Amino acid sequence: MNLKELSEFLGLSQTTVSRALNGYPEVAEATRERVMKAARQHHYTPNPRARSLATGRSHAVGHILPLSAEHEMLNPVFTDFLAGAAEVYARESYDMLLSLVPDRDEAGSYRRIAARGSVDGVIVHGPTVDDPRIGLLREIGMPFVVHGRSGGAGETEYCWVDINNARAFERATRLLLELGHRRIGLLNGLETMDFAHERRTGYRKALRDAGIAEDPALCRASEMTEGYGFAAATDLLALADPPTALLASSILIGFGARRALDAAGLRIGRDVSLVVHDDELSYLRNGKVEPIFTATRSSVRQAGRICAELLLGQIAVPALPPQHVLLEAELIIGDTTGPAPAP
Repeated sequence: MNLKELSEFLGLSQTTVSRALNGYPEVAEATRERVMKAARQHHYTPNPRARSLATGRSHAVGHILPLSAEHEMLNPVFTDFLAGAAEVYARESYDMLLSLVPDRDEAGSYRRIAARGSVDGVIVHGPTVDDPRIGLLREIGMPFVVHGRSGGAGETEYCWVDINNARAFERATRLLLELGHRRIGLLNGLETMDFAHERRTGYRKALRDAGIAEDPALCRASEMTEGYGFAAATDLLALADPPTALLASSILIGFGARRALDAAGLRIGRDVSLVVHDDELSYLRNGKVEPIFTATRSSVRQAGRICAELLLGQIAVPALPPQHVLLEAELIIGDTTGPAPAP
């Protein structure tokens, strides 16, 4: 069935049917529902080229990923985020454009896709502190949502979805302090990135509130991999005065830290406690019914859904004010924490 046939079946003009299918706000909700129901019943699919010409939109969303020697964006966290966003795109008949570019050419890539009109908006991944991409996207007028924040006073001026990272790691550090731990190691992500900067801030605040000075010798920051977790934990455990607890910025780091504890013959949760951040990754579950790791937990897949919803809202109604969603991480208790061992 084509548009003309669907319009004749409904007794409506082709213009009305097209506008109903493409989400124009001036179409009455009852009419829109009637058109959508008939389109589903008769398996009507709009012609993408005709729809683009009618609406002036590409009906595609861009995800530009920088290829960097320092930070690998194509990781399990990004994959789960993308799965959540894709659920929304599929429901709204949007395509997804993935573009991998050298990090030195990222700004040029944004300018090119804006000039070509190949996408209607983009999601910004892995924001750094004072990220220059935000100013660039505002300058070229491209709708965008940031997964995370970039810090600074201007964060109210753009759309973002973020975890309350400072609060999550403050709570995790406080839990360890309440268990009697005073030497707490931090295995963080790259601290040029805003989420890791905020987690360090929360860790530091909990220590300061307990009257404990942060010891830089107990803090590490790097790409969040299992190998880094193993190497960093091994290094900390070899100190003359090693930590009795570790706080890791991802479950991947936590796997490496657990391997380091096993290699050192230390009992996790007894000799050394471990808290991780759990993104609820589809293929790296923190237990099935009961959690294995004590963790701060927030679903990155859900964050993907929310980012996609906000972006499509910005595309549909450009005059919408910037929307902000701050997700609170849940603190869950597993088998990897316990009282600090006796001196």
